[in-house]
Amino acid sequence: MDGMDETSKRILEPYQYLLQLPGVEAARTPAVPGWLLGCLPMRWVGGSPVAPTMGLCAMWAACLVLQYQPFFSGIWLGVEWDDPQRGKHDGSYEGIQYFTCRHPKGGSFIRPNKANFGVDFLTAVKDRYGLNDQQDEQYGTVVFGRKTVEFVGMDSVAEQQRQLNKLVDISVRECAVSHAGQEEEISRACANMRHINLSKNLISSWETVTAIASQVQNLETLNVSENKMRFPSTSTFTSSGFSNLKILALNQTEITWTEVLLCAQGWPVLEELYLSSNNITVLERPDNVLQTLKLLDLSDNQLLDGNQMHLIAQLPRLEQLILRNTGISSIQFPDVAFGCKTKMFPSLKRLAINDNKISQWSSINELDKLPSLRALQCNNNPFADTEKNPETLIQLIIAKISQLEVLNNCEILPAERRGAELDYRKIFGKDWLEAGGHWNPEKNKPSEEFLAAHPRYQALCLKSMTIQKVKGLLYRLLKIPGSELKLSYESSKLEGKEVELDNDLKPLQFYSIESGDCVLVRW
Repeated sequence: MDGMDETSKRILEPYQYLLQLPGVEAARTPAVPGWLLGCLPMRWVGGSPVAPTMGLCAMWAACLVLQYQPFFSGIWLGVEWDDPQRGKHDGSYEGIQYFTCRHPKGGSFIRPNKANFGVDFLTAVKDRYGLNDQQDEQYGTVVFGRKTVEFVGMDSVAEQQRQLNKLVDISVRECAVSHAGQEEEISRACANMRHINLSKNLISSWETVTAIASQVQNLETLNVSENKMRFPSTSTFTSSGFSNLKILALNQTEITWTEVLLCAQGWPVLEELYLSSNNITVLERPDNVLQTLKLLDLSDNQLLDGNQMHLIAQLPRLEQLILRNTGISSIQFPDVAFGCKTKMFPSLKRLAINDNKISQWSSINELDKLPSLRALQCNNNPFADTEKNPETLIQLIIAKISQLEVLNNCEILPAERRGAELDYRKIFGKDWLEAGGHWNPEKNKPSEEFLAAHPRYQALCLKSMTIQKVKGLLYRLLKIPGSELKLSYESSKLEGKEVELDNDLKPLQFYSIESGDCVLVRW
């Protein structure tokens, strides 16, 4: 406070502790008289500071400014709200810009006594699990402010919670955690933690997260969503605290994909990564990182271009991809033609593309190229508006994707698939004939336009043929009587298992033959 006038010193003196808080910087600026504190996360609870465990409804702010001006009475803090609807201005007052906001109405001025500047991790754990000094152990009561609350069976619960080193799952969501605390105190007190929920706290940097994680030897699950954080900008920032981490949630943290890849160098066995509602607009190839990933959630990030998917298509173990509300309008796998399986997403079983801008059925056709796709969520896309009957819409999707087993969270039963494929052939049978289709293989020459719109139609026609008709076609090709032919097939799903096609009156579909299966002919 050197160089300040006596009035400023006298007003600021009660708030000297603010200058000692982690992440606070004090600077003199010639443009704005007085002292400025910046980049400090805080919480406004609508009254005097209270413990967050009281369950009061909270509003959150991402940064804090301290400024003394003659026309203000006392000290005011400038905040930028995470929810801009809580604000009133852009950080300016009477033409003077005290701080900047990303939203023109995202800022406010509040009194310091209405702000909570956070606690260390272990303090939050003790408060959350009833291990603070205000607990009455004899009668099983807990004091909240001026009220005493009695809990049934409190003795046994308190005994279990008292032993912090036995806790495996810990949640301190919305408990105003802002820093790790003293070095090694977490590892001494909570040696067996494996799952931590740190969401919606006051954590302002990834460094704070690593400081906590580095003290948890067997950390497997970590949720730090809804914390506006700064992330490392170079690859030199790594930590061994995530060596066993399998599930990580970073929703609403303002992380970019570039920052994800930098941090991912410290996540060697990560299996599930949740990145919903962030600043991710462009993807990059994850070379040598995220190779163990099985689930990736990119929902509510405006990727816009469906071709961004190609940049993550080589993740070898990715089984579930969530792209809900990402703004994509089309999907393409140009490396192979229809009827073949793409080399992209080799392990992808579950895909969510609902709430997007996909308007053409060609994108649904493309999904049949995915070799392992079993479950799809695609509701709330414009292409669905082309079909007024919702039952017919479902049938069309089922018929177009041969291996699909679950659609929009509903299981597809074998009878439902048979009915869908049969109706599909009926609906477009006339178009197929007009486009040059014919039951005689020698005359069957449908147009390229029809095949592009209905790439599975030919295969579905073949599935409807009886074994007797198949033998008739083979007779034309091989000149061997049908009575001497023995047919069977090997399923692409059941390697090494051969199924005999022994009933001439049954269609191929009766035996559940699918695209990719191999029909064997013996005589």
